[in-house]
Amino acid sequence: MNKKVIYGIIVVCLVISNFAIYASDNTKIDWWIVREKDHATPRANDKLSYKYEDYDAYYTGNTNEKVLYLTFDEGYENGYTAKILDVLKVNETPAIFFVTSPYITTNPDLIARMEAEGHMVANHTKNHPSMPNCATTPDVFNKEIKDVEEKYKEVTGKDITKLFRPPMGHYSQLSLELTKQLGYKTLFWSFAYADFDTKKQPEPEKAKKLISDNLHNGAIILLHAVSKTNTEILEDIIKDARAQGYTFKLWPMENKEIALDPQSNQVTTESSDSPLEEKTNEQSTEKADKDLNKWSDVIIIQPAL
Repeated sequence: MNKKVIYGIIVVCLVISNFAIYASDNTKIDWWIVREKDHATPRANDKLSYKYEDYDAYYTGNTNEKVLYLTFDEGYENGYTAKILDVLKVNETPAIFFVTSPYITTNPDLIARMEAEGHMVANHTKNHPSMPNCATTPDVFNKEIKDVEEKYKEVTGKDITKLFRPPMGHYSQLSLELTKQLGYKTLFWSFAYADFDTKKQPEPEKAKKLISDNLHNGAIILLHAVSKTNTEILEDIIKDARAQGYTFKLWPMENKEIALDPQSNQVTTESSDSPLEEKTNEQSTEKADKDLNKWSDVIIIQPAL
């Protein structure tokens, strides 16, 4: 086979590959869930033309087991992460920390501690942008994710866990596709609440009840580490969850068997990596606070940095 033929084949393959990418819809969608009663699994958007699992995207874990996945989004440090790590260590509870590039470079000691104490540290982008906006230019999209990898490697000497949380819960079919191509699994959440406004923190007792009432098998819990309330109630949350029969695990990565129920977009797995044993864009924080104790609202929580 001569060089011209080989070159032609390469060009055709690249064209087909690019066409497949841009055939994906880049309409921006806000992540949302509908809370259910009696600790049932919340419902997510079921009107899409594709399935989340087609792009290694999940919002629950093993719904056949009383397991919880505790996650924290870290855009900037507000003085609480060390205390959060203390509570997790004392209570032998693993967590996943989604971090931005600036967080890594300004808090290397905390990053090192997360790693050393057996938690997962995962990717929350360089600049916390809406990823569908970046997806129109793959180089920009890739840089948002790759920069976090590079900064993490510089600080720890290790590769970051290839889990990704889309900033603000914004996604599109194309952004999910591009994320998957970079080798990442996208983790949304099945519980979040208005905890990110540092000037308007939830009342601790109400927050504890809201979280306790909405625990369910396989829940991916999103908390913000900038929250004073979350820091104060974290130990109570952990103890309450265990009293209800739940265990905390890390997300199963490679070398773990994951079976997905195609009807429910829910993961089932028998193993653990643990080394320890939202309504419209205009919905205000005030409205979210009023909804704290409602069960069946459509909840869109757009996490701030």
